[in-house]
Amino acid sequence: MSDRICIGAIAGAFGVTGEVRLKSFCSEPSDIASYGPLSSEDGRQEFHISLTRPITGGFAARIRGIATKEQADALRGTSLFLARDRLPSLPDDEFYHADLIGLSAFDTGGELIGKVTAIYNHGAGDILEISTNRHKSALLLPFTAAIVPNVDLAAGRIVVDLPDESE
Repeated sequence: MSDRICIGAIAGAFGVTGEVRLKSFCSEPSDIASYGPLSSEDGRQEFHISLTRPITGGFAARIRGIATKEQADALRGTSLFLARDRLPSLPDDEFYHADLIGLSAFDTGGELIGKVTAIYNHGAGDILEISTNRHKSALLLPFTAAIVPNVDLAAGRIVVDLPDESE
């Protein structure tokens, strides 16, 4: 498990006065501003963020030290990270996406299916992408208790009850 979690990203400038478009990956999107300074993936940059207003797809935000559109545009694509120990602990049946990526996926018979390579959420719930040699393309499966009845982070594995049409 990573000691840092990506909780948002800067999507570019918003306006001409240095505001940025901010995407939040938090379950409560506005919480992104409540954790204090965030950092770049390599930890070399620190970002003090204050949300100014909600906008389509996220928030307009100010970042300390960013005053021009050009400075804001230069941050486009920057992922925002937070130390894991600053995040709230989760109930037993909830997981940070970063903890699931890379887990080995086994079917209910114990046979290796592949690895979790990505997690998507387009509004209707989390979807796991599992790379596999069994199928022509990656499997996309809903991350529900019916499809993924067991997640064992310590063992680095999940159990997947594959729907009949994916076998």
